[in-house]
Amino acid sequence: MKKSLFSVLACAGLLSWSVSVIAADQAASSLPGHYYLQGVTEVGSELLLKKDGKFEWMLAYGNVDQQASGDWSVSGKEVTLQAASPGKAPQFRVFDEDEMRIRKPAAAGQWVAIVGFPQLGPMAGVEVKFEAKSGKTATAVSLQNGDAIVKMPASEQWVRAGLRLEGSKADYQWLVVPPGRASERIAAFAVTDRQWLLKQPFQKLTLRVVDGGLQVSDTDNGLGRGIYAKQPAK
Repeated sequence: MKKSLFSVLACAGLLSWSVSVIAADQAASSLPGHYYLQGVTEVGSELLLKKDGKFEWMLAYGNVDQQASGDWSVSGKEVTLQAASPGKAPQFRVFDEDEMRIRKPAAAGQWVAIVGFPQLGPMAGVEVKFEAKSGKTATAVSLQNGDAIVKMPASEQWVRAGLRLEGSKADYQWLVVPPGRASERIAAFAVTDRQWLLKQPFQKLTLRVVDGGLQVSDTDNGLGRGIYAKQPAK
């Protein structure tokens, strides 16, 4: 029995679709690896595409260092990097004494909370609620230098601090202020995830699969002039 033209066309279409899927799968399987930016002077940049769908990206230019990480996916000839955002609510801890660089007491009548990440930098926009042993409270938001400062009478004793993002409706995360820090009226609090301090250089970055590697699609981005290429196997 002769096959109908419809059956032949259907089989041909199915075969074409299968070949496309296989080709796409093969392309995706060959993409994971460590890439280095080539062709852009005075810029060092690396891209690591992991087999589990995660990526790590870094760029160094003069005194500028940028990093991003998250998920990557491929569609046809395009690879998309989707940067991960930090958790919905940051978590904090008290600085260890060996991390504390400021030893001078705060000015009389002031309590100072320093918010940041050790050896990385300050964190602005954190609402700090200062609580005294008497129950008296005062609130301030950390500035660009990480300092949140309130005025308190000398008769008050600092016992704990509550922290949350400015404008957040979440509960404060309460931390006990070490006695030594309380007596000097200055304490430091570290955010546990450094990503809260690192501004993401991009939320999404698209690269084209080209001969020799991957090229940034955004023509306004200087990286579009170069190609991320894997190092030749030795």
